[in-house]
Amino acid sequence: LTNNNFDELCVKYKEKFNFSKLKTFAFSKEGFLGLFLELKGKIAISLGECEALVNAGKLYESLGFDIVWISLKKDGKVNLVELENQDINYLFLSSYVMDTFVKISLSEAKKLTNAKIISNASAHKDELSDAIYFDNYKLTGYNLSGVLLFEKEDFFELLHIGFIDTLAVKYCFEALKVQKFDYKMKELFLKKLKEKLKDNIYFFVNPEDTLSYSLHIALKGIKARELIRTLALNKIFLTNGEGCSLGLSKPSRIIQEMGYDEIISRNSIHFSFKEELTEEKVEEIVNIIVNKYLQIKALT
Repeated sequence: LTNNNFDELCVKYKEKFNFSKLKTFAFSKEGFLGLFLELKGKIAISLGECEALVNAGKLYESLGFDIVWISLKKDGKVNLVELENQDINYLFLSSYVMDTFVKISLSEAKKLTNAKIISNASAHKDELSDAIYFDNYKLTGYNLSGVLLFEKEDFFELLHIGFIDTLAVKYCFEALKVQKFDYKMKELFLKKLKEKLKDNIYFFVNPEDTLSYSLHIALKGIKARELIRTLALNKIFLTNGEGCSLGLSKPSRIIQEMGYDEIISRNSIHFSFKEELTEEKVEEIVNIIVNKYLQIKALT
């Protein structure tokens, strides 16, 4: 990108997200650690945030700094009451919990703390966030730098264009322009799953508490990764944990933070609905999922 192209992109980000400052950072524990070291004040992190951020917090603590950790409740919601009477300046809290996509009320958080809220906006942006960042791997499928948007220079250090991953900035915006979700399929999909799976389906979190295009369930008697792998052959992609489209990574840390053990956490499965489907197509997909599940359960 030329300087002019980059400047034009910054204007487009400003128009779309209402933040005038932009920089990139490595979306890894080392990258988040670098952001922590730029902030002048006490930091709090929700345990419902992404793995890289949480690991960065632990690394930050190992260097002798303090972190205030905000826990998850058994129902998957963030325990916002823990923000009361905390002397913090910056709060890493998104408008949804990773993996389960349980909604978080930033307005409630704002009532409990004056800390600036820094949020992952890859799946949902809340206007109350004081700064937002995007996970380019989630948005583009490529391991590009994360893009951070903020307003005041006392938040984070600005970078010279030569130190900014301009391709990450470009591809991130292109992905955000075409990002879409379906908000109608969830209810129908869940109804048909319940009808066919009956007592074999259960829930770690209330489906009504998750983002409206997102559904999180659990299936009895099998490890979710076995179902995820075989469904990928049918081009049906589910996840069991962060960055786990083929079920090859560790089970969801989020479910374990809610108080479940590792074995139970392997039952969790997450769906996101991006395209509107006919009722017949929903029926077809549900039948494939149920048949594969019953086959795996019979074999195990």
